Amino acid sequence: MELRHLRYFRVLAETLNFTRAAERLHIAQPPLSRQIQQLEDELGVALIERGRPLRLTEAGRFFYEHSVQLLEQLGRVSDDTRRIAEGQRRWFGIGFAPSTLYGALPELIRQLRGEAAIELGLSELTTLPQVEALKRGRIDIGFGRIHIEDPAIVQEVIRQDPLVAALPAGHRLLAAPASLEELAREPFVLYPASPRPSYADHVLALFARNGLKIRVAQMTNELQTAIGLVAAGIGISLVPASVQRLHRDDIGYTPLLDASATSPIVISYRKDDDSPLLRRCLKLVKNLDPESGP
Repeated sequence: MELRHLRYFRVLAETLNFTRAAERLHIAQPPLSRQIQQLEDELGVALIERGRPLRLTEAGRFFYEHSVQLLEQLGRVSDDTRRIAEGQRRWFGIGFAPSTLYGALPELIRQLRGEAAIELGLSELTTLPQVEALKRGRIDIGFGRIHIEDPAIVQEVIRQDPLVAALPAGHRLLAAPASLEELAREPFVLYPASPRPSYADHVLALFARNGLKIRVAQMTNELQTAIGLVAAGIGISLVPASVQRLHRDDIGYTPLLDASATSPIVISYRKDDDSPLLRRCLKLVKNLDPESGP
């Protein structure tokens, strides 16, 4: 499937007439018919009911709606690419672990988006994929939860986020701050399952340092999924305190008695990156409210 197939189909779907569509596309009608047939053959479905009048099939209506969105998105990407190449805009990629979105990271994104010359690329990535994305140039800064040893990457801890226990509504441990020993008796929902090492290993190490071992009832890759499984009674989970901003009636949070039960927020960037835009971002990070760190 090529872009011209999508463009030709969009015009045909809008005109519902091969002659008028060919005129708008400045091509002859037979090549247009062949291109549409090629598209249908590749999809394995009929997109057009070739009668009088011409009509889109149900599949054709679905394909039209989504192909138009794709073409519009491609148009925006093409325009921004040209502006970046011409120096009118600068592209800056941010990778983030999902739990960091519950702090001040959204405010950082708002501030950067407010600067007209910056085009932001946002990628949801845990720390290990962030490091790989940095080294490949796909992102310029990452906000994660664990330390990764790599000589090409600089990491800085900008905040220690206290951990809290996420528990199903009505759980007995919601009555007061809980100890690690009490939590270790409960089944756990641990995330992310992969890639490793990850925040999951940070949680396991926290209990191991205290001579405790937890029973993992379920592994999942997403924070939101872990919260949903907690609500379903599958187990409990440890989450950064900032996640408490996610209000749900079917779960509750309780603080921990162990003051060392924290999770760092770690920013990562390339060691050899001395770009003004990165320096600008690092300055904004340092000026964010420390009580709601990214």
